[in-house]
Amino acid sequence: LRHFPSLVKMAAALRASMRVSAVPRALGQRVLAPLRPAGARQAIAVRSAATSAEITAYKTEEKGPKDTLEYRLFFKQGEKLVSPWHEIPLYAGDGLLHYICEIPKETSAKMEVATDEVGTPIKQDVKKGKLRFYPYNINWNYGLLPQTWEDPAHKHPELDAAGDNDPVDVVEIGSAAGKRGGVYKVKPLGVYAMIDDGELDWKVIAISVDDPKAALVNDVADVEKHFPGELQKILEWFRDYKIPDGKPANKFGFNNECKNKAYTHQVIKETHEAYVHLKSGARANDEELSLV
Repeated sequence: LRHFPSLVKMAAALRASMRVSAVPRALGQRVLAPLRPAGARQAIAVRSAATSAEITAYKTEEKGPKDTLEYRLFFKQGEKLVSPWHEIPLYAGDGLLHYICEIPKETSAKMEVATDEVGTPIKQDVKKGKLRFYPYNINWNYGLLPQTWEDPAHKHPELDAAGDNDPVDVVEIGSAAGKRGGVYKVKPLGVYAMIDDGELDWKVIAISVDDPKAALVNDVADVEKHFPGELQKILEWFRDYKIPDGKPANKFGFNNECKNKAYTHQVIKETHEAYVHLKSGARANDEELSLV
């Protein structure tokens, strides 16, 4: 080949082109080697989405030993102590709401925002000096809508029952377990009018916006379609959970109907207005609630 310079150049060019073309093939093999079936890719995306809805601007800080009367879970935004009831906004834009998880699904400790304590931290409810637990696990994430209040001085004209002096409750039906003290964006879908010891205790049915089925459900009928039987399970759970303690079953207004999304938004609007009146002083705080 030394005697044929043109052939030497051609051979060198050929070797160079082979090396260049091998690079993308090798890279392609490295990228494509760990191919997963379509279902596996989807499962990974679901796990990631199921935990990404938490609003990270808020952090929690525990004080006192867990499972004691002294335990409290406080909320902070940066270094500032904030009240989850008063300082986290209700509305999240685009018809969505913020909700605070007090009780993650498949747990039984009855945790709640302490509306009569400064900073309104989460604590475990107490009855006769003992920590309260449900008789069995709750099957959904459970919490409250901030900046709402069910006024005990306001009697609902159709249900003949007044509010229970608490923020509005949320039953979040998504697939992922929430975190105690987690703040999430949810889509409201419906509402039950539970009557507990003669008091009106709204239960808003909602779904985390990042749940895999969130885009499929926009109203009560969609819940029945994509979560068949779930609304009936929720009704029966809240109807019956006090029976093991010897108490009567709770009742529900509107013939046990879960009202639709439009009605739900009206309930939220009215309870938010009641909260604003309380917080502003337009409605006297004769319930000894903490407004800070």
